[in-house]
Amino acid sequence: MSKNLAIATAAVFIVAGAGATFAMSQFGGGGIESCSTSAVAGGDIGGAFELLDKNGELVTDTDIITEPTLVYFGFTFCPDFCPMDMTRNSQAVDILAEEGISATPLFITIDPERDTPEIVGDYAFNFHDKAIGLTGSAEQIDAASKVYRTFYQKDDSGDPDYYLMQHTTLTYLTLPEIGFVDFFRNTNTAEEVAETVSCYVNAI
Repeated sequence: MSKNLAIATAAVFIVAGAGATFAMSQFGGGGIESCSTSAVAGGDIGGAFELLDKNGELVTDTDIITEPTLVYFGFTFCPDFCPMDMTRNSQAVDILAEEGISATPLFITIDPERDTPEIVGDYAFNFHDKAIGLTGSAEQIDAASKVYRTFYQKDDSGDPDYYLMQHTTLTYLTLPEIGFVDFFRNTNTAEEVAETVSCYVNAI
């Protein structure tokens, strides 16, 4: 992990945890505070975005986040964290389905240069038939990343056609009409993710 990524990741942990506590303070009824896996204080994370779906159609956050959604920022050329985290998120969605809770895995690319609507749509679908993949212009991706306070940076040190991206590897739990409520690290298991999502759904 580069120094820049380490610093940015630490900052994101603080902001994400802060955002979770802020969400609890706003929607704290029904014991939602007991669901949090990450609490600091105050904060603001998540919000509106406009991106392109697999058909190249413009969609907004309200079009996409219609049920509990596991939001992940990555890129389709990612060799490690992205496929592992998307697999984990998809497994969590299946566990939730067994409990009668419908949820969506959402993949937002940070590499619009290579990840076209069709490519990112197929990539997401390969993990789960409910998974949604979104892309957009560089400006649209940057705006979406900023509202979720994520970090990403192109690594120009290797082959220009097969470059990698340094990026935040958190998954953000976002609920319709409420917004961001919690986040998961890549060390959290599918069972832990599902348990936390279920807690929020049942507490609201």
